[in-house]
Amino acid sequence: MPTAEFRQAMHRAADLMADYLEHVQDYPVMPKISPGDVRRRLPQTPPQDPEPFDRIFDDYRKLIEPNTTHWNHPGFMAYFAVTGSGPGIIGESLAAALNVNAMLWRTGPAATELEELACDWVRQMLDLPAAAGEFRGHINDTASMSSLLSLAAAREHAAELDIRRRGMAGRTDLPRLTLYCSDQAHSSIDKAAITLGFGLDNLRRIETDQAFRMKVDALEAAIAADKAAGCRPVAVVATVGTTSTTSVDPLPEIAAVARRENMWLHVDGAYALAAGICPEFRPLLAGLAEADSIVTNPHKWLFVPVDCSVLFVRRPELLRRAFSIVPDYLTTPETGVTNLMDYGVQLGRRFRALKLWMVVRAFGVKGLQERIRYHCALAREFAAWIEAQPGFALFAPVPFSTVCFRAVPAGSPEDQDRFNERLLAAVNAAGPVLLSHTRLRGRYVLRLTVGNLRTTRVHLEQAERLIDQAHARLLSAAGK
Repeated sequence: MPTAEFRQAMHRAADLMADYLEHVQDYPVMPKISPGDVRRRLPQTPPQDPEPFDRIFDDYRKLIEPNTTHWNHPGFMAYFAVTGSGPGIIGESLAAALNVNAMLWRTGPAATELEELACDWVRQMLDLPAAAGEFRGHINDTASMSSLLSLAAAREHAAELDIRRRGMAGRTDLPRLTLYCSDQAHSSIDKAAITLGFGLDNLRRIETDQAFRMKVDALEAAIAADKAAGCRPVAVVATVGTTSTTSVDPLPEIAAVARRENMWLHVDGAYALAAGICPEFRPLLAGLAEADSIVTNPHKWLFVPVDCSVLFVRRPELLRRAFSIVPDYLTTPETGVTNLMDYGVQLGRRFRALKLWMVVRAFGVKGLQERIRYHCALAREFAAWIEAQPGFALFAPVPFSTVCFRAVPAGSPEDQDRFNERLLAAVNAAGPVLLSHTRLRGRYVLRLTVGNLRTTRVHLEQAERLIDQAHARLLSAAGK
């Protein structure tokens, strides 16, 4: 592509992106289409001849942008929001232009060293220990991969098992290796157990208390029972900000159990750990520094475009011990450098640090803190509105910016579940907002999360009106 044409196309791309961000709220959060609609409108065979970029852009504008679920929409209050902020989008674009594969220091000197720096900035923002060797960070795509790598390090921590060399299959000398997490932990822990060969039968889901936090006495009982049965407890996963309710497991007590049992402690803080950049939230994170590994996703609540997951490991040499393979063609003469390929299963590594670095610089720590505080304040306001609304109830505490609530019309719990399903469908069908749901204690519960950079009180009030109107219509239709 000639430079002049590239420059012209990038100018139009910049206009498309700026226009999109300026007007994203004009779209419904979810497109009103059915499965297969987009593909039917696209050519089913690749073009034999080059097409002009103006035509490609026109098709993007007509077929792709309006048929996207808009995570950048200020009314996106489902799941945990991700925001493509301006600085992050610019960083992503520049990283694509550089097209770095930072597998070795030599193949990406700036990318490698900026990744180390950007991760250390996040460590400082979270006030994690700075001593030599404490919590060295690197970037993965998502928390699913970060947690998988952490549990691989946990497996390597049990050095006497010699898993790297001898594997797990067919080992008659190997005890059953067990993992522990709460019944509210993310499903990525299950996937890690599958991938690493522990197996789902050896993942213990520990009961939680009324605030959906792991019960430490139940954890201790499960470990004792497994040891009595000849199992080898390997790791426990504590969560800071569970997916359904954003509850925080009791880290100091869990850490004490892990130390006593010589188990690895991994902390999954993919969403809520970002709040730790605000000093007033740090009491909720007491005990965090006792972890062996910690994950947080700047692409969730620090406004970095997906994907960007920071993994801190207290003993990074265990990751190298688990994964480092250096064939002759990847040997280099440099000494005392970081080769990022040694810290996970991927050889190729994108330059994700650039967008993280640009976001932190452009917002500043104070700017990021301001947004997180605002989001939490909006969530508390919405929770207060729910509590004041006849026919509604909160279903979980609100430690951060996620609210779990439920309509409670007359009828059985099962009838209420069906009512809440219809309520969610009606609210989401309107278009301006998107909420999600979960199940807690077996009941169908609605979730609203404030985390998008562009969400304001106006959008929250709009959600309240839609919930109130849909609730009234459903009650009227039911004759209640």
